[in-house]
Formats: sequence, C-alpha cells, structure tokens
Amino acid sequence: MALMKFLFPPSLFVTATSLASFTLMASSGLSELRGKNLEYSKFFNIGSKASDVEKSKLKLPSRIAMATLYTPAFLAGVSSFAIFPDENLRFLLLKTAISIHFFKRVLESCFLHKYSGEMGLDTMIVILSSYFISSALVIFNQHLTMGLPEPPIDLTNPGILLFSIGISGNFYHHYLLSKLRSQGPNKEYKIPKGGLFGFVICPHYLFEVLVFWGFAFISQTLFSFAYAMGTTFYLLGRSSATRKWYLSKFEDFPMNVKAMIPFLF
Repeated sequence: MALMKFLFPPSLFVTATSLASFTLMASSGLSELRGKNLEYSKFFNIGSKASDVEKSKLKLPSRIAMATLYTPAFLAGVSSFAIFPDENLRFLLLKTAISIHFFKRVLESCFLHKYSGEMGLDTMIVILSSYFISSALVIFNQHLTMGLPEPPIDLTNPGILLFSIGISGNFYHHYLLSKLRSQGPNKEYKIPKGGLFGFVICPHYLFEVLVFWGFAFISQTLFSFAYAMGTTFYLLGRSSATRKWYLSKFEDFPMNVKAMIPFLF
C-alpha cells in the first residue's frame, strides 16, 4: 500500500483510535455545513429565542473559556517531556510543536483576541476534551512507534516547514482580526481585510490546518494523519458556516472571497 511508505506500521489500537478521531471530527464538520454550529464566537446563541433552558445554561466570558479550553492540550504537550524523556528526535520535535502551538493559543486568548460574547460551559468542555484527548493520543501513539522501523519516506523536514508556515500565518491573521474589532463597549464585527482575507474569510483556519498537517508529517503515524484530516474537514465546515454568516450580515461582502481555500472553497 502506497500510504504505508509514509507511515509507521499501525497497531490495532492506533487504527481504532484513528478511525474514531477522523469520524468524530469529520462529522462535526458536516454538522457545521448543515448549520448545526458549535456555539462559540459569532455562533453563540445564533438564531435562538433565548428560551428558559438557554437562559439557565452556565456561561463563561469568552476570554476565560477560550484560554481554559487550550490549556489541557498545552499541559499534555509539556508533561510529555517528563513522561517520555528518552525518546528520539522525531518525538522531541513533535512534543515541542504541540506545546508551542497550544501555548500560543493560550497566550492569544489571554492577550490578543477581542471578545464580545460568552461561551456555554458545555461547549467549552466539548472543545477542551477534543483538543486534550487528541493531543494526548498523538503523543502516546508516537510513543508506540519506538522500536518500529522508520517509514521509507521521511517527512520530518517538510513537517517542520508546514508547522512553521502554519503557526506564523495563523498568528498573523489572528493579529489582523484583533486590530479589526473596535475598542469600545460595542465591539462590532467588520469584514476583515489584509493578508489572505482578500481571498478567503478564514485564512487563520487555513494556516491552522497547516499546523496540524505539520504535526502529521513530523509524527508519521496513522493517528496523526487521521487527526489532521479530521481537523481539515471540521475547519472546512466551520469556515463555510462563517462565510454564510458574513453574507447574511454584510450586503457588501465580496462574493469572490471563498471560505478557507483560495479560489476553490
């Protein structure tokens, strides 16, 4: 099988967790496409009538919720240095990349992003659990490769490149978004400009996808590839829902601006 030239031979455990991860992430992306959106950011309580049940839901300020949901995945990355201290260079690079990415997301949530709403505790727990469990499984499945023959084709260096481009582009477009929101009490949304926003409405998602494919190329396990593919499907769905939201809010939204992939989607 051609794919096995790029992967460590997967065990039954790795295959099962890979299938579960991809299925859950891809189905979440399909739900986003169908309009059943996770309630955070601009989709918090969207289209709801603020029923008694919704009013009684426990909610957190978005800044606290977002910083909290990335923290366990960051801690999984950092703690892996102590749990698996004597591994090879590939494993060291993977642990470092995961730790850097989620530490960056915690810092951005605390100090960079501008928030105007809240997040339900239930939504925060779902996203927190997904990031934490997936990151822990990427690391653990990498540990299971110790002693196995290396894949015939080494993707470590392309993985480092993808990760570097992804994390840089993701930060840059988050910075542009943070400058777009007004500083007053009414932090209204505007049509983003600058960078790749002239081509897609969610370039930060595009670069985040590159981060996860960077993980996959560095790791070269079936699980990391399944996780990257599932994340791609989810963010494609989320970006499509975001584009529809902008179209509904702004009559002058440029129709040539795609959702996540320039000129294609």
